[in-house]
Amino acid sequence: MGNEKKISSGFIYFFGSFAGILFGYDIGVMTGALPFLQHDWSLQNSAGAIGWITSSVMFGAIFGGALAGQLSDRLGRRKMIIVSALIFVVGSILSGMAPHNGILFLIVARILLGLAVGAASALVPAYMSEMAPARLRGRLSGINQTMIVSGMLLSYIVDYLLKDLPETMAWRLMLSLAAVPALILFLGMLRLPESPRFLIKNNKIDEARKVLGYIRTNKEEIDAEVTQIQDTAKEEAKAIQKASWGTLLSNKYRYLVIAGVGVAAFQQFQGANAIFYYIPLIVEKATGHAASSALMWPIIQGVILVLGSLVFLMIADKFNRRTLLTVGGTIMGLSFILPAILNILIPNASPMMIVVFLSIYVALYSFTWAPLTWVIVGEIFPLAIRGRASGLASSFNWIGSFLVGLLFPIMTASMSQQAVFAIFGAICLLGVLFIRTRVPETRGHTLEEIEKVGESRRANRKMRKSTAV
Repeated sequence: MGNEKKISSGFIYFFGSFAGILFGYDIGVMTGALPFLQHDWSLQNSAGAIGWITSSVMFGAIFGGALAGQLSDRLGRRKMIIVSALIFVVGSILSGMAPHNGILFLIVARILLGLAVGAASALVPAYMSEMAPARLRGRLSGINQTMIVSGMLLSYIVDYLLKDLPETMAWRLMLSLAAVPALILFLGMLRLPESPRFLIKNNKIDEARKVLGYIRTNKEEIDAEVTQIQDTAKEEAKAIQKASWGTLLSNKYRYLVIAGVGVAAFQQFQGANAIFYYIPLIVEKATGHAASSALMWPIIQGVILVLGSLVFLMIADKFNRRTLLTVGGTIMGLSFILPAILNILIPNASPMMIVVFLSIYVALYSFTWAPLTWVIVGEIFPLAIRGRASGLASSFNWIGSFLVGLLFPIMTASMSQQAVFAIFGAICLLGVLFIRTRVPETRGHTLEEIEKVGESRRANRKMRKSTAV
């Protein structure tokens, strides 16, 4: 690093969040590839195989996030993002090379890909928050969300452009092209520095000063930040020594852990990914037209998601978190339940009605539950348990994503689409009830204030118990 050129902060933030595009592309690409794969391998009546092929990425991600978190503390955020990008390249190419009817081969290749997806989803926000000055942190976490949904939109557009190729070639190319953004991330990360926080934790103070010199304006700011990181690192080391998995369920922290992990789990069990993975098949079932001709619908959903993420950047700190989640969850729930009610009242209503309601759901989800879940997970856990609790929340989120991806085709094979979405609608409304009764407001509160909310809940419960006795 001797005579290295100064790296611009814009370059750092762009490539720091570029993994979001990669992550989004891989979530979205199966949406368009599935109709062709289904036809090519005659999987029309194999709901289990379709569910496993689609959800295997999320299955890998459950473990990828946990492993990457542990390894990045030892090896560094940057190194682990580079390794993830390489696994991404290999997994994408293997997916496209699956032998004909090689269901197991494709599932294993996509589990490998999932390890990289899970790692990226855990590492990139950590790397970004450690590089960014405090005043930009909120906006940069919003940018990560915008990058993810832009990646999804990009994959839908690629799927649409490739739809006229022979079906064997179409789905293989769609899946293999995920290697391109992975390669761009790999090359970009080679030029990026390690996070100053990791360097200071490993006693590389001079290197950390050098990195902060790229992204901070003056020496005073750098000195103050180095001191602050050193103090925080000491506090964290003490907290981690004291904390164990049991600590998460201790009286002191249980309320906040249940709140954060619950929000992360509800975000997935509300069924958003059923739409993102299966929209062409949903439209096919509703209209009777081939799913491969319904590839315009994912693009419409993708545009709604990107616009919603930009709306969130504008309103993020203007409304209470609980208000946005309550309004979003209520309208999302109703837009899933109403088609089932209308179907009973007006049996011959247009089958496209369900798709219109799904679009309303996606619009509300895009600027409420989609971004706010991760804002709350970042804000609600006290320092002593933050690492473990955030990892647990992320794992529950991926488990929810995996189960929705796996079970949706199996559920729609045994009951009507309206009934399946009505079940998701009921879960949305349960999520709202959870927000109103179990989740404290975190906007504008320091981490210490939020911790006190958990403690006062505990004190109130003790008082109620003693008066009851």
